Amino acid sequence: MENRKTILMKLFVSTLYLSAFTFGGGYVIVTLMKKKFVDEYHWIEENEMLDLVAIAQSAPGPIAVNGAIVVGYKLAGMTGVVTAIIGTIIPPFLIISLISVCYNVFRDNFIVSQMLSGMQAGVGAVIASVTYEMGAGIVHGKNAVSMCIMAGAFLASCVFHINVVFVVIACGLIGALRTLAAERRAKK
Repeated sequence: MENRKTILMKLFVSTLYLSAFTFGGGYVIVTLMKKKFVDEYHWIEENEMLDLVAIAQSAPGPIAVNGAIVVGYKLAGMTGVVTAIIGTIIPPFLIISLISVCYNVFRDNFIVSQMLSGMQAGVGAVIASVTYEMGAGIVHGKNAVSMCIMAGAFLASCVFHINVVFVVIACGLIGALRTLAAERRAKK
């Protein structure tokens, strides 16, 4: 593995870049983080990335920052956390500051409104891609229980309109019970 200074520099530049060019909310950054940290740098395994995303999604706050926190901690401890947070918050801070200063100009601009409308379609496609990739990872794992949990969570949130907070809590409890059961079987 690379030395700590190199990892911290790559972590900072990567989170800065991802945060600067990720529009549409925190869920969009998940697939980009996977491509960068799993596929390109090979710092994290795909299954571990899914776990880190689940932790980031379950914690309060923006998923982009939470994701940076868990990835930064995994790679370089508390120094990695600070590095990843700084890299993640600089671009939105600067962009939102600029937009707020120029709000009156942007508010009624036809070109800006059309760009935002087009970006909504692109963001929808990226979120669909993330959903597909994460679901495909579970299906390819060929674990029937995991597939049932995924289908149940989908039905609960999309068909029965159960609040996603309750779905996440229920899935977390199911995961904890599965882990405890697996540990008990391993001890026998």
